[in-house]
Amino acid sequence: GHLKREWVYQFKYKNFEEAYQSIFWYIEAFYNSKQIHQSLGYLTPNQFEKVSA
Repeated sequence: GHLKREWVYQFKYKNFEEAYQSIFWYIEAFYNSKQIHQSLGYLTPNQFEKVSA
């Protein structure tokens, strides 16, 4: 739900490839590195991966 509200609905994509690249960038550059998650102990997914490894 967050992905759609925060990113997808803000843009009109010309094709699948454009949408894919945009969403991939959002997930890698923002969501996994800056968005904290309650279920991960208020860590970002990247922080959680480092702690769990």
